[in-house]
Amino acid sequence: MSTLARKHYRAAGYSSTMRPRRGYLWVLFILSALAAIGLFFIPAIIIQPFKHQTPFGLSLAIALRHRAPWGTLVAGLAALAFAVVLWQSPDGGGRGSARPWWRSSLLWRRASLCIVMVLVVFSAVMARLNYFEWMFHPVDSARFESEAESKLDKSEMILAVSMGSDARAYPILQMAYHHVLNDTVGGVPIAVTY
Repeated sequence: MSTLARKHYRAAGYSSTMRPRRGYLWVLFILSALAAIGLFFIPAIIIQPFKHQTPFGLSLAIALRHRAPWGTLVAGLAALAFAVVLWQSPDGGGRGSARPWWRSSLLWRRASLCIVMVLVVFSAVMARLNYFEWMFHPVDSARFESEAESKLDKSEMILAVSMGSDARAYPILQMAYHHVLNDTVGGVPIAVTY
C-alpha cells in the first residue's frame, strides 16, 4: 500500500489491516450476485424450445426454477448489502488524486457495482414471472389450409385428428414449440398437446 493510501485510510478512520477485508467483500458480493443471476439464467438457458435437454439438466432447471423466487430475493439482498459497503469503502486515490476522473478506480468500482446490481434486480424480477409461457406460448387462433395448399414436406410428421367428416393435421414441429392448441373438430372442442 502506498504512503498516500495509508494516509487516506488513517484519515478516514481505517487501519491498514482493513484493506484486505474489501477483497473478501468483493468475493462475497460476486458470489451472492452470481447466485441470484444463476437462479434465473440457468433454467432459462436449459429449458428452451427445440433444444435437447438431458434428464439431469431438466431436473436441475426445474429445481432451480422452483427455488428461484426466494433464492433470488435472499441472494439479491445479500448482494445489495455488500454493494452498499463496497460503494462506501474508501478509494486509494481520493479527491486529491492527479488521475483524471475516467481513470479513477472509484468510478469503475461503482459502475461495476451498478451493472451487476441491475442484473441481480432483473433476475429477481424475472424469477417471479412465468417466462416459459412467453417461450412456449399457446396458439391464439390457428389457421388451417387444405391438403393441396399445404406447404409441409412429405416427410414432416403430423398429429392427426378425425371426427366424423372433419379432420385436422397439426405439424409436430409447431406443436413442439407451442405445446397446446385449443380447437374444434367435428363440432367437439378439443385440446391438442404434444
